[in-house]
Amino acid sequence: MNQFYVGAMLCLGLTSYQLTGCQAQEKTAKEKIVNREQAKPIQQSHVVSPVTQTQQTYKVSNIAQFNEPWAMAALKDGRLLITERKGTLQLFNPQTRQKVEVKGVPKVAYGGQGGLGDIVLHPQFAQNHQVYISYAAAGQIGYGAVVARGELDLSNSTAPQLKNVKTIWEQVPKVDGQGHYSHRMLFGKDGKLWISSGERQKFDPAQDLQSNLGKVLRLNDDGTPAAGNPFVPQGEIAKQVWSLGHRNPLGIALDHKDQLWVVEMGPKGGDELNVIVKGENYGYPLVSNGDHYDGKGIPDHHTQPKLKAPEVTWTPVISPSSLIFYKGNQFPAWKNKALIGGLSSEAIIVVDTEMKPVQEVQRLKMQQRIRSLLEAEDGSIWVLEDGKNAQLLKMMPQ
Repeated sequence: MNQFYVGAMLCLGLTSYQLTGCQAQEKTAKEKIVNREQAKPIQQSHVVSPVTQTQQTYKVSNIAQFNEPWAMAALKDGRLLITERKGTLQLFNPQTRQKVEVKGVPKVAYGGQGGLGDIVLHPQFAQNHQVYISYAAAGQIGYGAVVARGELDLSNSTAPQLKNVKTIWEQVPKVDGQGHYSHRMLFGKDGKLWISSGERQKFDPAQDLQSNLGKVLRLNDDGTPAAGNPFVPQGEIAKQVWSLGHRNPLGIALDHKDQLWVVEMGPKGGDELNVIVKGENYGYPLVSNGDHYDGKGIPDHHTQPKLKAPEVTWTPVISPSSLIFYKGNQFPAWKNKALIGGLSSEAIIVVDTEMKPVQEVQRLKMQQRIRSLLEAEDGSIWVLEDGKNAQLLKMMPQ
């Protein structure tokens, strides 16, 4: 494996990791699956870059605590909707520090990496009050991610609820194991719904257009395939697909030019930041800049130039959890740059996607696993830690 160490970062130590925690069954002899979402750093090796590109200062305040939070969305009045993996949706008021459970959330399959996941507002939320949630669900055989939409009723401030909840999309097929759901969501300016779908630790579905596992999907707001998708002639499932060959894409965001990007976990090494291009194949499991967990190599991207290579990769890994592009003014050095939440890296990684080549330019050592990021309307940044007793942090300029 060709290791690519990202240059141009702050003079911070990178970390090597022991990959522990919940292990799924082996799919093949090639790779022993490790749940890197639950990995912990065990020692530090100091790799210092000779160049520092960005030195944005910041301060962080603890605001509230949540139980295994996964995602958040902001209402116009500043209140936050925060998902917790066991199946609870919290409505949180940062001004009063009070949270109220939103009733009406469907039953989720909690376990492994599964549970209640992402949440986004419909682009016309002010008019239709629709919110979208993703979660792991159990089928007759196996598990799979589901996206549902419902109406958020806030008429009773002490008893908010989701009404008329309807499933609009699900992973096909459902499979055993509870890893690599991904199920991040994003609405584009055109009103189309983007969904990142993990390959569920099953490898081959990422290359199979009769499955929507291991794909980036582009849908209408009702869950039907959007017009203009590249694989329409290849079947009903293929109609959903925008790109394929993804492993565990846990962050999805549009930059200031309205270009879509995805950050995803590689196998043993080779975490990726990808610019998403219509119809492209990103190669997994045929190629990767990481290796299988049993030590067997995977051909690097350069060995198959017809498969789309990532813009930047990380070995040692960062274990990405989320992705935003900062568009505000409170942190001028981060303007239009990608911010990636890091789990085992316990960091926020800042990447300049306009550099040639794309490069990491700053790494914020958070000392805790970071699950989700959200830019507030005033340009501050909400940060959710991962796990039990996780903090909601507010990041402001120093």
